[in-house]
Amino acid sequence: MKALKIILVILLFLCLLDMPYGYYQFVRFVSFAVFGYLAYQAHQKGNKTEAFIYLALALLFQPFIKIALGRTLWNLVDVVVGIGLVLSVFFEPVKKNK
Repeated sequence: MKALKIILVILLFLCLLDMPYGYYQFVRFVSFAVFGYLAYQAHQKGNKTEAFIYLALALLFQPFIKIALGRTLWNLVDVVVGIGLVLSVFFEPVKKNK
């Protein structure tokens, strides 16, 4: 899962550059798929909060109904989500022993 997150971070940060429109569509498809997978994995582990966050991100990035936020706001979203993913790679939640 860490590799998927790192790849997605790179794709999101590349969105800050002036790329062809097809690239942004590609990132939306990949983001939708990865966030959907991460939501499923979090749900399987019983982490409802994390599952909800990933599900919300999957819906935000979904490629079927375009959410028009404007380039500046999308860039901000890409950076915040990218930083959040990087932090989630390095600071995984501590597992509680039951």
